[in-house]
Amino acid sequence: MPQSKLFAPTTIPTRAGEGLALRNRAVLPPMCQYSIEQRDGIPTAWQLVHLGAHAQGGFGLVIAEATAVAPEGRISDLDVGLWNEQQAEAWKPVTEFIHSQGAAAGVQLAHAGAKASTYGWLKEYEDAGKTGSLAPEDGGWQTLTSTPSDLHGLAPAAQMSGQQIADSVQDWAEAAKRADQAGFDLIQIHAAHGYLIHQFLSPLVNQRTDQYGGSWENRTRYLREIVQAVAAVWPQEKALGIRFSGDDWVEGGWRIDDTVRLATELYAAGVRAFDLSSAGIGPFRGPSGPGYQVPLAQAVKQALPEDAFVTAVGGITDPVQAEQILVTGQADGVSVGRAALGDPQWPNRAAKKLGAATASPAQYWRGRW
Repeated sequence: MPQSKLFAPTTIPTRAGEGLALRNRAVLPPMCQYSIEQRDGIPTAWQLVHLGAHAQGGFGLVIAEATAVAPEGRISDLDVGLWNEQQAEAWKPVTEFIHSQGAAAGVQLAHAGAKASTYGWLKEYEDAGKTGSLAPEDGGWQTLTSTPSDLHGLAPAAQMSGQQIADSVQDWAEAAKRADQAGFDLIQIHAAHGYLIHQFLSPLVNQRTDQYGGSWENRTRYLREIVQAVAAVWPQEKALGIRFSGDDWVEGGWRIDDTVRLATELYAAGVRAFDLSSAGIGPFRGPSGPGYQVPLAQAVKQALPEDAFVTAVGGITDPVQAEQILVTGQADGVSVGRAALGDPQWPNRAAKKLGAATASPAQYWRGRW
């Protein structure tokens, strides 16, 4: 039987050195956990167990949830962060355990912009019927954005000044330094799902008339400045990645042609890992079904140099489906999210189905994958 493509070792190129080696092409994407009940952004035993279990389950790359580069950038006050040294120290045991299980450790750096300061999924909030924007009496804060818009369905956000944009770019760079200190192998810049970077990219929201709005060059300026600042401090032997909303699925919005063009520019700036999701601004208007976002990954892959590492995400649940995406050249890796929440051992079970060797820990030998 031919070797499984999903379980063939691979490498994510870096700007220097031999690149980031992965034991397979199964990626655990970042998924918000809303579990920091102390509201201090410091990861806890939950992150260790959640991410560690998936490393133990056989994923080649495990990416931590959206991790705020500034307190005001949190989606909710229950989110993790990397805006101070205490948080960086608390991430170290997590990355160390991920490495001990044979997986690479990534972190998604994020700023939610106008979609920050929400209630998240804490049970006490749900029981009280509290949803949407976090009320001031519950600790809510003023959110920031490219241009105020009612498309987010949340409390009004304030338009960022030029100085606030410059300060924010520096926040991303400082968070990248702490990600290195914490032991992460890869940074994924979150430019998707209607959060702050996407709020600059998409003309559905960005109505600015200064150097950060209007033309394609201006709307992409904030992200390009972030990439430049992060690349200047992130070690060249470590991998630099990005998650895009490849398409707003709305005429006049951010489209796949825009993503392809920007991905090509960011590759030249040092980005080598590209994960393709979609939408996030206003109601979802895109397609649905198994692998519905795979064509977005394929479009970016076809436009980039061969050594770029492009991952597909969205509705990928079955091992044979994942294998087909890879063998047909639509992507270089697959991000398996919701299916992995229900089964952290998804890669080991997939390996058995595809006739590949598992990464099952010795302690679990009775599991008989």
